[in-house]
Amino acid sequence: MRQGERMTDGTAQIMTRAEYELEERGRLSARAALSGDTRGRERASAPDPYRTEYQRDRDRIIHCKSFRRLSHKTQVFLAPEGDHYRTRLTHTFEVSQIARTVARALRLNEDLTEAIALGHDLGHTPFGHIGESALSDALEAVRGEHPRAPWPFKHNVQSLRIVESLEYEGKGLNLTWEVRDGIRCHTGKRRAATLEGQIVAIADRVAYVNHDIDDAIRGGILTEEDLPSAATDVLGHTHNQRITTMVTSLVETTAVSAEVMMEERVYKALMDLRAFLFDNVYLSPNAKAEEPKAYGVVVTLFNHYLTHPEALPEDERPPSPDDLVVAVTDYVSGMTDRFAIRTYEQLMIPNRWRV
Repeated sequence: MRQGERMTDGTAQIMTRAEYELEERGRLSARAALSGDTRGRERASAPDPYRTEYQRDRDRIIHCKSFRRLSHKTQVFLAPEGDHYRTRLTHTFEVSQIARTVARALRLNEDLTEAIALGHDLGHTPFGHIGESALSDALEAVRGEHPRAPWPFKHNVQSLRIVESLEYEGKGLNLTWEVRDGIRCHTGKRRAATLEGQIVAIADRVAYVNHDIDDAIRGGILTEEDLPSAATDVLGHTHNQRITTMVTSLVETTAVSAEVMMEERVYKALMDLRAFLFDNVYLSPNAKAEEPKAYGVVVTLFNHYLTHPEALPEDERPPSPDDLVVAVTDYVSGMTDRFAIRTYEQLMIPNRWRV
């Protein structure tokens, strides 16, 4: 009887980690990053009896505090009225779903792909990209006094810092090299070393372009008819059609290419939609009316803790004054939207008089 087959009494044999790794070698593409061939972790760790190394990484990410905080971090719209708008957490799940679908179709390592996708946005600030801009500007302003200021602030670099140094009370998650590489390279000019990591990078873009259109339509900022017809004629005229077109093109083009890519006309249509979103959603007055307030909250909190380090929670204080700017960056960037607002109110708004 083969491993995993059901026995006649209704039970099933157990598949060990070693057997799963062997099964991967027979099932996955020659281009896949095999669990048994990982470059390993910074600190040696005894293997799990049932889970592969990439499965363990996925589980460590899901159970960490930074992952839980994503549910209260902005994706695009600040404090939207309604329960159906995306948060940074639901965005992460959509990226994971799209990336896993592509990886499975190409017979690549779905577990590695999922781990990278789930960890790729752990370093995002409160209030989405406006929070990232605010923190980057605040860091630039103090670089002369604080040479260690991690400027410019990049959420992918912070995501890597979280899994390497901040989680588990400063021990980090001790993830495999391939997962850390994919997290760092999901945005920016550098491509991930694995095809699985490259898939996450483009799945991120596929996810946010499509779900941001969906949220903008729900919020009354756009209608389907507003979208550029040159792009929608290629990709489709509904949310589901567009994702299907992009994923299909990604699978079929990558299957006959040396790297992860879409058909040229599909990729152009995707980028045209992305440019349209920047002009009509991301930078539009209606969608961004509250951004100056959010920007001010982040900058104010950063400057407050930099000048009043005693206000930092005890476990967030740096071991040396030279590390203060890094500690403040870690603390403020890790805040959720609502925690940042509540903290700002406590620090900056007078308490009501008690009679």
